[in-house]
Formats: sequence, structure tokens, C-alpha cells
Amino acid sequence: MSKVTVFLSFLLFREILALSGNFWHITDLHWDRTYNLTSQPEHICASSGDRPANDAGKFGDYVCDSPWFLINSSVYAMKAILPDPDFIVWTGDDTPHVPNEDLGEEEVLHIISSLTHLINDVFPDTKVYSALGNHDYHPKNQLPAAPNHIYDQVAELWRDWLDPESRETFKKGGYYTEKLLNQTGLRMIVLNTNLYYDQNKLTEDMYDPAGQFSWLDKVLRDAANSNEKVYIIGHIPPGFFEKKRNKAWFTRKFNKMYLDLIQNHHSVILGQFFGHHHTDSFRMFYDSEDSPISAMFLSPGVTPWKTTLPGVKDGANNPGIRVIEYDTKTLQVKDIVTYYLNLTRANAAQGRWEKEYRLTESFKVPDASPASMHRVLERIANEHCYLQKYYEYNSVSYDLTECDSDCRVDHVCAAKEVDFEKYKECLAEGGATAIHSGLLPFLFVIAIWCLQ
Repeated sequence: MSKVTVFLSFLLFREILALSGNFWHITDLHWDRTYNLTSQPEHICASSGDRPANDAGKFGDYVCDSPWFLINSSVYAMKAILPDPDFIVWTGDDTPHVPNEDLGEEEVLHIISSLTHLINDVFPDTKVYSALGNHDYHPKNQLPAAPNHIYDQVAELWRDWLDPESRETFKKGGYYTEKLLNQTGLRMIVLNTNLYYDQNKLTEDMYDPAGQFSWLDKVLRDAANSNEKVYIIGHIPPGFFEKKRNKAWFTRKFNKMYLDLIQNHHSVILGQFFGHHHTDSFRMFYDSEDSPISAMFLSPGVTPWKTTLPGVKDGANNPGIRVIEYDTKTLQVKDIVTYYLNLTRANAAQGRWEKEYRLTESFKVPDASPASMHRVLERIANEHCYLQKYYEYNSVSYDLTECDSDCRVDHVCAAKEVDFEKYKECLAEGGATAIHSGLLPFLFVIAIWCLQ
């Protein structure tokens, strides 16, 4: 090989590295300030709802929300694993799962303030894009479509992360947009999807709460006209919960409005990043020809809290945090790496955050584009080894039981169909997923890969 060839190869390699960026996504910290190991098991934490925390340790318990030790550990683990990210995405839900009368507005703001200061102290020079969760208000879930004291106070807490225009938009409706890292051609959109939550009684009869849909439509149109590429982040996702059949989060009309916007503007949307589930999952968006056009990534939560949602069996998770690798010019999502803390081992010995999996390695795809995520979905739907792998990742390696046929339908249909009617059709069809003819010859190879 000539010196010229070596030099050109070096330049190409350097250019590829220059196009690679990464950022953290952290969500659902749910700090329970009442966590106290000296109490009786039924009273170790208010968030347990009197469920006994029999295995409680300094990192927490599966029936409790996060103690401060766990939250502190998660943020410092981020610093140890990737100390200089391009930015951080933080998608809300900071307060514990307790009745409204046990919190109050002052306590909600205290918790948001404490977590804000922790992230700012550990990452003082890092831009943070932060969204409100349905638990980041008092009373919970009832986020209003108008200016209020909590929006005002949070905007001030996040002053260092928001430009002046973003602060004003946030105060009006809890949402904003900015150029991503102030770079021309790249944009971040931060939504307040709590306005569309089916538990939000303040907004259920409104057509467009806080004017967010019309604002989002304009921002995306302007992005297309300016040749911008966009990321969208928020807390509550559209579609259905994979661990409880027929459980949607948005009201029907708001779900359709969101889906229509993604379909209309998908060409500029390179990624959607949400939380709320506490689980590790994704959602696909398709055009009228059923071609994949967008993927939404649902990151696991830091809290290990076992949900009390009726019908969910053993719905806890190990704490998780996530790195997204992306192309800094196009915003294409190149890979996703999830790190986790095995809570049982951490309490028994020294806590250690470790890599759980890398998306491209585990599911044998070249990147995390919509086309690749559609292939992941096909493999989950049609190869049990991939289904089982996905199922175990879904609870951050907490639930290692077998995912049976009903489980498969719930997970496949939730990932595949955000639309209410198509989701019902998917259930009726038993989660059937069309395998493109071009993929059929490779199914045997895929099965071998999966077993490795």
C-alpha cells in the first residue's frame, strides 16, 4: 500500500470520526425523598404504597422509587462512561408515585430543582434539553394549557439551558424549540405531550391545547423550508403500552393529530426520544404505503418502581441510562447503547453500572434508521430468539421469564401500530407482520446470528 493511499485512508477515517457524535438520554428518575432503610419494610418508602420492600438496599428496591443514592449514582455513571457528550436529553418525571396530598407544589419544585442542580453540577458545560413529565406538576397529570407558576419557576431553573425565546415559549405551554447546539441546519423540538394525556382533565375537551400542534406544524414546515433536520423529544409517547393490552396514553383525537404531523413532516424528523414507560421499547411510524418513515425510541427509566397499573404482571425494571450515537451532519441515529444497574447485585455488593447491549450488535442491523428498526421489528415478530432478547431488554434485564404468544402479540403490535384502529387490527391478526420478500432468504442466517 502506497503512502498516498495510507494518507487518504487516514483522512477518510478522520472524516468519519468527525461525523460521529453522541448524547445521553436519561428519564423517569422519580426521586422518593422518604426512602429510609431504618423503617419497617412496609414503610421504607412512600412510593411503595405499603407494599413491603423486603430486599431494600442503599440503591433502592423494586417496589420503591429512586432513593437519592441511586439518582446520584446514575448521573455520576453517565460522567464516568461518557464524560463529554454533545448534549443531554432529559425527558422528565422527577417526583415519586405518591398521592397528590403527599407532595404539593413546593415539593414538586424542590425535587425538580435538586435534580437540575445535580445534572448541572456534574455536567456544567453540557447543553441539556429537558422536557416536563406528567409527575412534574401539582396536581400530577393536570398540566395546564396556559401560563402558570410551575412553568414560570421551571423556566427559571432551566435558564442556563434555554435561550430567551425558549423561556418565553416554555412559560406559555411547557414546550420550545432551538437550533441543536446552535448549529445551522439542525433543530431540537421539546414537546409537552402531557397536554395530550388521557388523565389530563384540563385539556381533554380542547382542540389544540396551548396551540402546541399548530406551533409544531409551523416549526416543522419552517424546518423543511430551511433544509433543517430535527429531533423531537417529550415524555408521554403516543400509541400503546406494550405491557398492558389496549392501554393508550393519548386521547384518541390527540393521538391521531400527532400521528398525522409525523406522517406529514417525516422527511425532516430524524429521531424521536421519549420516556414514561420506564421500559426499553420503540415505536414505528409508516406512510400510506406501509414504508417505515420514522422511529421513536422509548428509553428505560432510572427508577426501578414496580408499576401498580392493573393488569401489568411484575412490572418493575432495573435502572437504565442510554447513549445515542448519531451523525452530526444528518442527525441519523447510528446506534444506541444502554447501560444498567442490576439492582439486586448492587445492593448485595458494590454497585456497578455496565453495558447491557448495543442495538446494532444485538439485532444485527447497520444503524438505528427507520428501515433498520423495521427490520428489528420483523425479527422480533418472526424469530423467537430475537423476541426473547427484546423482551428481556424491555425490563432492563429484570424479567427473564419466557415471552409467550400473547406476550409477543402485545409487544409487536405496540411497537408496530401507533394508530388506534391499526393497533386493534394487529391484535386481531395475532401480531402478524409482513416479511419483505427480500428478507426471506436470510431468515435462516438471522436465526443463527441470533443464537450466537
